[in-house]
Amino acid sequence: MVVRINLQNSFPLKTKEELLQIEKDYFHYLADLMVETIKMLSASPEYLHARYSFTNQELIHPFEDKKQSILIAVGHYGNWEWSTIVIPLAIKFKALIIYKPLKNEVFDDAFKNAREKGGTKMIKMLLTLKEIIRHKHDLTATVFAADQTPARTEGLLWIDFLNQSTPVFLGLEKIAKSTNYPVVFCDMQRVKRGYYSCDFKLVCADPSEANHLDITKKQFELLENRINIEPRYWLWSHKRWKHKFEEHDERA
Repeated sequence: MVVRINLQNSFPLKTKEELLQIEKDYFHYLADLMVETIKMLSASPEYLHARYSFTNQELIHPFEDKKQSILIAVGHYGNWEWSTIVIPLAIKFKALIIYKPLKNEVFDDAFKNAREKGGTKMIKMLLTLKEIIRHKHDLTATVFAADQTPARTEGLLWIDFLNQSTPVFLGLEKIAKSTNYPVVFCDMQRVKRGYYSCDFKLVCADPSEANHLDITKKQFELLENRINIEPRYWLWSHKRWKHKFEEHDERA
């Protein structure tokens, strides 16, 4: 039901038949994703890297050459879990991945260990700024999953995303402004079954010059473009719109 409602609200111009086909394709892919996630726990970083390519890396080479740390935005699209393992094999930066710990400590430890076996360092969301400051003398790429749902207690700010008023985190934008680290988006694609690619796209080279919300809106625009092209690979079963816009909330 969550998937169907999310699809109906996101694509109001699509026919019932088109929406049902996307829904069917999504659940077919979700089954593949579950198998791939289980495989991740035992697969070597080299095995996963052979199935995960990166394009437009020349975009980040100037930052590497200048020893300029960057921020990377990703969405829950394609196999985002594999990217946490293989990204250290593709870039010179030390990869710091921001995540929300699972409530089950056993599963959380298992996935944390799997994600870090390629050289990634997992960082709890609440410790993000502290860890970035601690690594300020290192060349780092800090990765944020930008499309998670903020908690109601965090104070919601809204943008238009997939034809809906959508509450968003501003953590990435705030850190970009405070550090002036350039922001890059990982435009993930599923090449074929079990194979993925990440195309680096520039969000903002100089956050100090960006207007309020420019960075946030741009990263969501890039994610929305990818979802519109191939909607089956986004996480539709997530309750992304469980919070509803109210008059007293701030809207962008």
